[in-house]
Amino acid sequence: MSIVLFGSVLMIVGILIAPFFSTLGPQSVVVYTALDQEFSRPVFEEFTRQTGITVLAKYDTESTKTVGLTQALFAERERPRCDMFWNNEIVNTLRLDQADMLTNFESAVANNYPQQYRSPLGHWYGFAARARVLIVNTDLVSATNEPDSILDLTDARWKDRVAIAKPLAGTTASHAACLFAVWGDAQAQAFFRAVKANVRIMSGNKQVALAVARGELAFGLTDTDDAIIELEKGWPVKIVYPDQGQGQLGTLFIPNTVALIQGSPNPQPARKLAEFLLSSQVESMLAAGPSAQIPLNPAVETSSRVESPTTVRAMTVDFEVAAKQWGKVAKYLQKEFATAE
Repeated sequence: MSIVLFGSVLMIVGILIAPFFSTLGPQSVVVYTALDQEFSRPVFEEFTRQTGITVLAKYDTESTKTVGLTQALFAERERPRCDMFWNNEIVNTLRLDQADMLTNFESAVANNYPQQYRSPLGHWYGFAARARVLIVNTDLVSATNEPDSILDLTDARWKDRVAIAKPLAGTTASHAACLFAVWGDAQAQAFFRAVKANVRIMSGNKQVALAVARGELAFGLTDTDDAIIELEKGWPVKIVYPDQGQGQLGTLFIPNTVALIQGSPNPQPARKLAEFLLSSQVESMLAAGPSAQIPLNPAVETSSRVESPTTVRAMTVDFEVAAKQWGKVAKYLQKEFATAE
């Protein structure tokens, strides 16, 4: 190939790829986002409107969610492509932190949040939580027989009439890790063996909520965002915040988390976006939206559509311990539930 021809080819290639690289410039930020696109996209659009910074978002599917995105971040560790991880739970964020993959950033806004929902080193911050709840079909379950604990999932009288999402990803996997941290291995393993023998295993929390709403199941374990959508559609369902009795665990609240990836290509726009996500405006948006996410900033009023850690007893759990145990827990859950449907 002649030098002239070679130069022409390079010029053509440069013209073709220039628009792509221009989108990755100083006015762009790459975000891996586990929160459903329908809930997170309006937030990104508002951020872009206010700042002019373009958000390039990578989403994942309902079935893999945080696990898939976390695996991508581990795979890209040596050459990060992602600037910011907006996770819809906390355990996998802490796994990244424990692998020294997150960078610290100070947030004046985040000082308003409870200490248990933010890293003491400024590596991650929790906001806009969801509760792990039971969604109950009121046509199929009378008030006198209503479940009030996650242990009711193992009650033989409900065999094949209740469901959970496969506990290998997302908030169901995080819930499992928290139960192992609180109960210990023996009690948690016994619980999940009993669950496997008694319930239907579905692909995601949304599918659990839909099946209960349609009368295919009596009740199921899901998240408040999936449950509230079916409730507000007018289906005969109610939301039960489990384990509120004396000596019971309490309801698990799982926050969204925001973290910045160490060595990312666009750190400054990422910091601006992180600060925006932690603002009262965003928690208010998510609380008022269809997912009714639960604000953790005391300055933001919780929606009357859902309960919060200030109105019901929250489960006490050390999320750091849950994350450290994740490898062992994931191995057990994979063995028990990989082929379960």
